[in-house]
Amino acid sequence: MSEIVFKDICKSFGDVKVIENLNLTLKDGEFTVLVGASGCEKTTLLRMIAGIGPATSGQIFMDGEEISDIPPGKRGIAMVFQNYAIYPTMSVRGNIEFGLKNKKIPKEERRRLIEEVADTVGLTPYLDRKPGALSGGQRQRVALARAMVKNPKVFLMDEPLSNLDAKLRGSMRSELIEMHNRLKTSFVYVTHDQAEAMSMADTIILMDAGKIMQQASPEVIYGDPDNIFTAQFIGTPPMNICKMSDGENYIGYRPEKVILSRLENEFLYRRKARILTREMLGSETLYKVQMTKADYKEEGAVMIWVKSADSSFKQGEELYICVDAKDMYFFNRDKNRIRRGDVPDFDLYYRMAGRKQDEG
Repeated sequence: MSEIVFKDICKSFGDVKVIENLNLTLKDGEFTVLVGASGCEKTTLLRMIAGIGPATSGQIFMDGEEISDIPPGKRGIAMVFQNYAIYPTMSVRGNIEFGLKNKKIPKEERRRLIEEVADTVGLTPYLDRKPGALSGGQRQRVALARAMVKNPKVFLMDEPLSNLDAKLRGSMRSELIEMHNRLKTSFVYVTHDQAEAMSMADTIILMDAGKIMQQASPEVIYGDPDNIFTAQFIGTPPMNICKMSDGENYIGYRPEKVILSRLENEFLYRRKARILTREMLGSETLYKVQMTKADYKEEGAVMIWVKSADSSFKQGEELYICVDAKDMYFFNRDKNRIRRGDVPDFDLYYRMAGRKQDEG
């Protein structure tokens, strides 16, 4: 097992407290992705697991054993960085072998392990080359191979694909998913890229300013967000969020759930709007749309995004934006989700959503 538990973790840098009373469990064998903008302290948590940036207070457990005082080299973890951290003067074989030599692994056993891991990550033809003769993706594989050969309990990865071009990042994501499926080992992966998080994770942990905003599967975190921060961080374009007619609460809906109509219709939520911009994306068209009158009079101009398979609408065209009741999300004044059962009269929010603009 390699379950990791953070208990009442606090972290300060000088007088600045960046994490306060954080409790978190990373499940054994899962591909867990810590995601958030720069400065959200996701790498700080990774460094705590690695033992290279200890918590100010609190406890960290692995396999039920507290590891706070265990040296990094004895924690059974392997870390892969965004800059690869491989030795340029050594061959690929030498880089993979380096840690094994330090552990006094016999030569024949080292050879067997190197050949196995090189075959797994597709480096066998390159074992005698220097890193300078490899592509960025191949150098990243060297870093992964060097981590894998240690047979760690946990792989820690700090933005390992951020230095690669977009096409290569896509292929390396697939390789990491396949590798995780083969190894059945815990992966803890840090990124600021929500697309990486959504495509790779069993569990996403979304962070902001040292706090966990939501921990869930990609499907849940996209389809059932706990707050406006989550709703707008996950998804491209982000969820549309508008003030409701009471001036306090919010309604949200995903761009792909908006229906554009030239005729008034019977949708509960329908608003007059005008198309500002139109971008063809192949099978879909992305529209930036301005409501011609906001629900909430102090809101001013309200812009929303619409992602549609219908490319027939033109810039400047006036029409209706419509959203089905099942595709609406409601949030309170604190920007936290309101679900049925949270309030005595949940249908009040549907009634507010159904008001016409001239009734607002």
